[in-house]
Amino acid sequence: MAVETQLNPTQPVNQQIYRILRRDIVHCLIPPGTPLSEKDVSVRFDVSRQPVREAFIKLAENGLIQIRPQRGSYVNKISLSQVRNGCFVRQAIERAVVRRAAGMIDDAQCYQLEKNLQQQRIAIDRHQINDFFQLDDEFHQTLSAIADCKLAWDTIENIKATIDRVRYMSLDHISSPEMLLRQHHDIFAALEKRDADAVENAMALHLHEISESVLLIKQENSDWFSEE
Repeated sequence: MAVETQLNPTQPVNQQIYRILRRDIVHCLIPPGTPLSEKDVSVRFDVSRQPVREAFIKLAENGLIQIRPQRGSYVNKISLSQVRNGCFVRQAIERAVVRRAAGMIDDAQCYQLEKNLQQQRIAIDRHQINDFFQLDDEFHQTLSAIADCKLAWDTIENIKATIDRVRYMSLDHISSPEMLLRQHHDIFAALEKRDADAVENAMALHLHEISESVLLIKQENSDWFSEE
């Protein structure tokens, strides 16, 4: 498990603990079945149990842990049903987002996306997978901002925690960063041309990669998955 303990005093404690634990689970640092103790986490961050309890509730809402009254909390297996449903909803939202963005994007926003793609290239060349993972999210978040629909990204954020576990497990050999970057460039090229049909198709192809990779990841790590 990551040993990060420093919290920013200017930000809500429960949200920070949630983000750190979410990252640890998504990055496969905490395997399925691992018990999570409110007491241990409160000691780790030197806080009371209340913000830890609130972080646990958010993790449970995102499908990452299960809270069992009187028995403790445990990291969930990856739910194939949640992955499939999450992929379906994310595709519907992001295809609509990029169609709208194609009619709204300006030169400054094109530059912002291009800069992100350059940073993705650097992260890949330096084998900084965690940085690439974050830049990938920032790329998609920026698309929602260009479409002037923050709610789109907020909704995706709330449903994609389970999907992200599969994404992270696939980065090293199935859905390689090189391939994902090429697909990001295809999305960007269509946006530059303000071609709504082309950018929607490019996004559909990009997000379909997750649906394909989950079956291969399950074959390699069957004990991490449940059919529920």
